[in-house]
Amino acid sequence: MATEVVSRTDPEVARARQIVAEMFGGYPPGDFAVRFWDGSEWRSNPAVEPSFTFVLKHKGALRRMFWPPSPTAFTVAHIYDDFDIQGDMLAFCRFGRHLEALPTRMSMFEKARLAYRLFMQPQVEQRRVGRQPVELSGALHSRERDKQAISYHYDTSNEFFERFLGPTMVYTSGVWEDENDTLESAQYRKLDMMYTKLRLKPGERLLDIGCGWGTPLMHAAREYGVDALGVTLSSKQADLGNQRIRDAGLDGRCRVEVRDYRDLDQPGSFDKIVMMEVGEHFGPDEFPGYFRKCFELLRPGGVLLLQQITLFDYRVAPTVKAFGQQYIFPDGKLVHINWLVEQAERAGFDVRDVESIRENYPKTLTHWLGNLEANHDELVKLTDEATYRTFRLYLAGAKYGFISNLYGLYHLLAVKPDETGVSPVPPSRRDWFAPETRYRAEK
Repeated sequence: MATEVVSRTDPEVARARQIVAEMFGGYPPGDFAVRFWDGSEWRSNPAVEPSFTFVLKHKGALRRMFWPPSPTAFTVAHIYDDFDIQGDMLAFCRFGRHLEALPTRMSMFEKARLAYRLFMQPQVEQRRVGRQPVELSGALHSRERDKQAISYHYDTSNEFFERFLGPTMVYTSGVWEDENDTLESAQYRKLDMMYTKLRLKPGERLLDIGCGWGTPLMHAAREYGVDALGVTLSSKQADLGNQRIRDAGLDGRCRVEVRDYRDLDQPGSFDKIVMMEVGEHFGPDEFPGYFRKCFELLRPGGVLLLQQITLFDYRVAPTVKAFGQQYIFPDGKLVHINWLVEQAERAGFDVRDVESIRENYPKTLTHWLGNLEANHDELVKLTDEATYRTFRLYLAGAKYGFISNLYGLYHLLAVKPDETGVSPVPPSRRDWFAPETRYRAEK
């Protein structure tokens, strides 16, 4: 039974409380509260301590959250401070999935009554300042439009990303062995795992597509003795990446270029190619061309390794998709692992290994989200409150997605057969995962 924690006589609060009880009251865990703009509270279950609290900032907050109905109204109202979320963001994301299914549990009469009540809530004009939804021009996945999409996300602020990614600035999932691992150690373990699978050797030429701020390139050059080239569409990433490479004294062995991988014209010139969580920007229609290009760039016997977020749930929530398209990764689209395997094989690759490492991502996201929340004031100074809230929602939602099996995370290893049709890699994983060789590579 829902309850009022503090009683007030304000009729607008009373009407808002009635809407809250109708919309929020059927959530079984009952582990949240709603605080109204006058300081009064409503709790779904008074016997349960709230994991999080909705803080409605003004009398028009509910209308801004739910009217007119749209996939992004709720998240946008939070981004621009119509309401706040205090407490456990993962618990909030669980509730959000429940709330999204609310219309399926209501009769037509109940929907009409709720719509009328929301429409009659006060209209409050609140300026939406700070980060704005993306505006792109040009044909979908044209070179210019892709550059705009990448710039929208990755050119936010190098300092902003460093604060929550940590000193490695690696924006992909780490690989964890136990709860005592640091974020930094998990990221380097991931790199060593991937480079061992690729069997990097001194003197080989490595291409990193979507190389971020340079740490994977530097690690490959320093620890494995390769000549590494990274390409990115983000100018800010490239500038900082090359500065970090120079500071490490590795500028003769690795570099970052602002270049679309589709414009690389070096057939057969790379021994190994790695791409870590960049294909999420492509969408299914771009993968056939991607695999053909990688096949062209690799020498016979060359190896390609992807770390790729995939989609498990074929019924992805419309709110998640709309929010991601407008505020996080415009034009991006997740695909299923079977699609990746099929397109790699169609391009001529011999797919040698597919490994799920999904359980590592919630741990990585826990650290990123913790860093973000711990540095709120500094991050807002670097950007703005709307950007902070956007990334907080994104990281928490991603964590929930991996925990709830909405998203997957895979390594896909594929080889370009040599002239005889042979794929020159060992026939088993034994050399990767045996205790004496795990996460090590020949130097």
